[in-house]
Amino acid sequence: MTAETQTPVCSARGCRRKAEWMLHWRNPRLHGPERVKRWAACDEHVESLRSFLTARRFPCETVKLDD
Repeated sequence: MTAETQTPVCSARGCRRKAEWMLHWRNPRLHGPERVKRWAACDEHVESLRSFLTARRFPCETVKLDD
């Protein structure tokens, strides 16, 4: 998120676009269901970030952010 506007920006390396999606995920080998991490994603990177997480068998929920 940017400090000025509190708008989430994409978590992909080098990307500073406005996030349109939020990926809620966790590493079940390290944390229980109560520990959920969040990555923001723009439209361009949502699939690559989700693929990265699911390839590692991390539970992942993708949620569209409200405008």
